[in-house]
Amino acid sequence: MLEIMKQKPKLLTRLRNEIRTLGYSWHTEKTYVFWVRDFIIFHNKQHPSVLGQDDVNTYLSYLVNNRHVAPSTQNQALSALLFLYRRLLGQPDFAVAGVNWSKKPKRIPVVFSKDEIKRFFENVNPQVALHLKLMYGAGLRVSELIRLRICDLDFENGQLHIRSGKGKQDRFTLLPKSLRNALEQQVQKVYAIHKSDKKRGLLSISLPYAIHKKYPGATNEFSWHFLFPSKVIGVDPRSGKQARHHVSRDTLQRGFKNALKAAGFRKRATLHTLRHSFATHLLQSGYDIRTVQELLGHKDVSTTMIYTHVLKMGSFAVKSPADSLNLPEQV
Repeated sequence: MLEIMKQKPKLLTRLRNEIRTLGYSWHTEKTYVFWVRDFIIFHNKQHPSVLGQDDVNTYLSYLVNNRHVAPSTQNQALSALLFLYRRLLGQPDFAVAGVNWSKKPKRIPVVFSKDEIKRFFENVNPQVALHLKLMYGAGLRVSELIRLRICDLDFENGQLHIRSGKGKQDRFTLLPKSLRNALEQQVQKVYAIHKSDKKRGLLSISLPYAIHKKYPGATNEFSWHFLFPSKVIGVDPRSGKQARHHVSRDTLQRGFKNALKAAGFRKRATLHTLRHSFATHLLQSGYDIRTVQELLGHKDVSTTMIYTHVLKMGSFAVKSPADSLNLPEQV
């Protein structure tokens, strides 16, 4: 009797499973799957196992020369393909060379002054005020803020536990004393949501894949609930079950842009400006660069050093020659 051989799962299915096993975020999963699929389509749907480094080089150069992608986008595609070859196709030494790399512009971050921060928050919608205040007060990336869970708050020690930040690094950062009461009230609000969901039979909380596998009961535990949950129940894209996810980035971005407009700012600021301002204001207050590096979660202190340039620009001792000539004002 012929033995029935089980078919090997399709490549993209294996890719998803490997990403989930490692506990990567849903955003990373979507991004990696997109670029691997795009790479395959670019090479006329050939399987990556029959393609090599030259084919990867050709694709990455095509992204720059033909699609004119940003440096960060090209790096996303590279990360996805390195993951594919090193983790999935068993080529741990896989590398690329001779690629036409997109030039990354060297930009000094946009920063709010302390007075601008006050004016900004005077114009923020109350529905997103605590979110944005915590971003500024703790120096958080937007991805870190929306993924905060109740168990990440440490009121006793005045700190936040940031899990799997950029580069999958855990760290601790500040829990601002001025936000403590508001955060405690937020926890109570979330608990009320948790109880309401439970009464309706909605027991599932969206969890990272690795935690979901290791602690199946955690989906019903309040401590794993998002600190800033979504107002609506959605469907977990991985499990297919109903779950309450975190607040969306779009909600925060809209709130941020509306506050900028209401405050009359003309700076090209983004949500990340709050994190830049956190770092700059710490340095202005006399904290050392290493301390700021740890709070921000930067691997290399050279990344944190960019804020010293901001400090220099904001405190020029040199006067413009135009200021000493009493030039007539334009009417």
